[in-house]
Amino acid sequence: MQIQGSGALVTGGASGLGLATARRLAAAGATVTIIDLPSSKGAEIAEELGGVFAPADVTNPSEVAAAVAAAQAAAPLRIVVNCAGIAPPAKVLDRDGNPADLAGFERIVRINLVGTFNVISQASAVISKNEPLDGGDRGVIVNTASVAAFDGQIGQPAYSASKGGVHAMTLPIARELARYGIRVCTIAPGIMETPMLAGLPQAAQDSLGEQVPYPARLGRPDEYASLVQQIVENGYLNGETIRLDGAIRMAPK
Repeated sequence: MQIQGSGALVTGGASGLGLATARRLAAAGATVTIIDLPSSKGAEIAEELGGVFAPADVTNPSEVAAAVAAAQAAAPLRIVVNCAGIAPPAKVLDRDGNPADLAGFERIVRINLVGTFNVISQASAVISKNEPLDGGDRGVIVNTASVAAFDGQIGQPAYSASKGGVHAMTLPIARELARYGIRVCTIAPGIMETPMLAGLPQAAQDSLGEQVPYPARLGRPDEYASLVQQIVENGYLNGETIRLDGAIRMAPK
C-alpha cells in the first residue's frame, strides 16, 4: 500500500520505536498523528513532522476514539502502528517468597495487550469505512510484540504474557478484518536501543549487544521503522509475526 498521502496513527510515538516510525512514515509522505501521554514530547514531535498530537491513554476507549478521529480529520486513516508499552520486571514471588503484587501484573497486561486491542478496535472501525484504494486495500495495522513472547526471561511473566497475547491475536484479527481490506501484522523486536536501555552503562549495553549472534549489537529504532514501512508497502504480508532480533534466543536470565 502506498504511504504517500495516507493518514498514519502511531502510539508511543514520542520516543523510541514509535518516534523512529513516526519520522520514517512522515518522510515517506504520511500525515502522522502521535498518541502518547500528555507529559511526553508528543506535541513537539508532531510539530516537527507537520502532524498531529493526540494525548491519550491507550487503555481509555474515549480518549483513543478522539485520537483516531483527529487522525482521520488530518488525512484518510490507513496506517496504524502500536508501539506504546511498558516493561517493568514483575516476578511471581518477591524476595521473601511471598506472592507478587497482582496489580503490577494487571497493569502491564492492560497497557501492552488491552491497550493494543483498544487501538485496533477504535481505528479499524474508522478505516473500514474509508474508500478502498485500487486493489481493495483500506489499511494496515502493525503491532509490537517482543521476543519475550517466545523466550521470556525470569522476571518477565507479565511482559511475556502481554506480548504473547499480542502475537496470538494477530492472526484472528487479520482474518476478521480481511473482509474490509485491512491487513494486520506484528513485529517482535529483540534487544533494541530504546529509552528503556538508554539508562544502562555503556558497558552493560555492549554486553547485551554481544549476546546477539549477528550483527552483535543492539537493534536500532530505525530498523524497526524500516520493517514497518516494508510491511505497509508489501501487500501480501498479513497475519504474520516477524522477529526482528539478529537471531537472538534469550537466556533464562
